[in-house]
Amino acid sequence: MSERRARHCGWRPPLNENRKSMQSAHIEVIPATPDQEPILANLLELYAHDFSEFHGLELGADGRFGYTHLPLYWREPERHPFLVRSDGKLAGLVLVTSNENIWDMAEFFVVRGYRRRGIGTHIAQEVWRRFPGQWQVRVMESNRSANQFWERAISVFAGDAIRSIRVEKSGQYWRVFSFESNS
Repeated sequence: MSERRARHCGWRPPLNENRKSMQSAHIEVIPATPDQEPILANLLELYAHDFSEFHGLELGADGRFGYTHLPLYWREPERHPFLVRSDGKLAGLVLVTSNENIWDMAEFFVVRGYRRRGIGTHIAQEVWRRFPGQWQVRVMESNRSANQFWERAISVFAGDAIRSIRVEKSGQYWRVFSFESNS
């Protein structure tokens, strides 16, 4: 159906018609509660779908990718789950872990309709300010757009050019960014 015909029937594109810049959107990074686990699980399915382009993720027999560690985010104190909202609407998720005094951006996902507006950078910087200390962000080397995003977002936050190091794990190459949040 053409967009013109769809508009005639009352359908309106939910995001792209009036794409707001980050400056005009109200962005919230909200700690997720245990009763919001199904929401995070659904968002993780979208994230895994996007990520499957770069990483050999396979669907389970139930047609889902699944995320086995999700329940641990409410049982282990070093794990922190967040939902992201833009103007009250779900826009993504962030999963943070801590290991040996290093914070790790375990998972970071912005729904496609909210990307390329500065929202991801705003979200990441808000998370880094909440957890001062040493940080690590790992990105698959083959995910070039994510590498560019993280290099730019971290460098702006740190106030200096931050470069990644190349690491091989199980035959996959990753870029690892390390920096400090003094906030």
